Amino acid sequence: MDTSSPFINLSQTFMSFFHVASACVVIAVFSYHIFRPRCIYLIDFSCYQPPDFLRATVSNFIEHLTISGVFDKESLDLQQKILERSGIGDGASVPVTVHEVPPNSSLSAARDETHDILFAVVEDLFLKHKIDPKSIDILVSNCSLFCPSPSITSIIINRFGMRSDIKSFSLSGMGCSAGLLSINLVKDLLKIHGDSVGLVLSMEAVSPNGYRGKCKSMLIANTIFRMGGAAILLSNREQDKHKAKYKLQHLTRTHVGSDNESYESVMQQIDEEGNVGVALSKQLVKVASKALKINVVELGPRVLPYSEQLKYIVSFIKRKWGMQKEVYTPNFKKAFEHFCIHAGGRAIIDGVEKHLKLDKEDVEASRSTLHRYGNTSSSSLWYELQYLEAKGRMKKGDRVWQIGFGSGFKANTAVWKCISEIGSKDRNAWSDRIHLYPVSGDGSSALET
Repeated sequence: MDTSSPFINLSQTFMSFFHVASACVVIAVFSYHIFRPRCIYLIDFSCYQPPDFLRATVSNFIEHLTISGVFDKESLDLQQKILERSGIGDGASVPVTVHEVPPNSSLSAARDETHDILFAVVEDLFLKHKIDPKSIDILVSNCSLFCPSPSITSIIINRFGMRSDIKSFSLSGMGCSAGLLSINLVKDLLKIHGDSVGLVLSMEAVSPNGYRGKCKSMLIANTIFRMGGAAILLSNREQDKHKAKYKLQHLTRTHVGSDNESYESVMQQIDEEGNVGVALSKQLVKVASKALKINVVELGPRVLPYSEQLKYIVSFIKRKWGMQKEVYTPNFKKAFEHFCIHAGGRAIIDGVEKHLKLDKEDVEASRSTLHRYGNTSSSSLWYELQYLEAKGRMKKGDRVWQIGFGSGFKANTAVWKCISEIGSKDRNAWSDRIHLYPVSGDGSSALET
């Protein structure tokens, strides 16, 4: 038989091609499953609701500062003035140790506060979804100024009996935007570890961080920080998609710490009398605006429709050529249905509202959170998201933009898409008083008027 027949050679060539093609398909399918982008799902989250007996009304707060005997008249007057203009209402709370006279700022007081907040939110989340603590693969906590040993994650692991191979990280010194930074860390870990569940814990300890000196820039922090915290459950498992509330679409981090003015805008330091406190610079709003602008420039092309991007580019060119004074601010309401701006203070919310040209209703969740819960640091964004849920405004398909600011100075933002039907009657930290909000123009709620 003639083995050099062209038909036989053609058949052999075809078979070789078929084998190569089959191998390529197998490799392609395998590569897709291994290297495909993993979706990050937010299954649910829980926010701490302090008991009513921990509420610190404005009048009681001022009275407490007065009878503590720590401050002179000038310092008292300044704190009262700041507090009355802060936008914080009578519903915000402080730990029981801060209600004591004088306030208890011991290590044990800080531990007790941490236990009260985090044990409550984690237990609430686990019970609601019938989660076995041993099913948690990744645990990340963030608390800027309280950094105990053993760490906060170790406290949680011990309390709930989590696995010995859990990947745990405790972040400190990262400021009020550390909640989104923690989300970013879990997101990166979930890219590597398949079929995993991550838990993020966000809080700030109020007990050990009261300032007792006379420095004006440090006295501000005494008046705005309140008790609060949140637990957020994340997953990259496909089976969790049907029960998840949100899907992470974008997360953008901006750090402007190379600039001295930005770096020094929020700083823990010691005053001339040896008292430790957190100093807030007069340039804080300006610094936050600068950091947000850089963040927006990076995020904008990913989320804005082409029409808005074109308007921005044209206005930028016109300004460069002296044809107009200001660059066009894109209409971000064409990219997002909801906005959650860190409730760090009235000036911060006002600044972002003005910078992004938002309406009053766009910042309602932020103002309401500041009023009821005060500045709860990194957890404030989650109280705001719960506010939107409690109001029944979050619909399937809606996109929400979380904007966080923190020392360093940092602006961290996250974009979530709602992927489920969320009922306004679901219990959360707003359920008991949601009917009293939004706050009125003078900063009071129906509870006070």
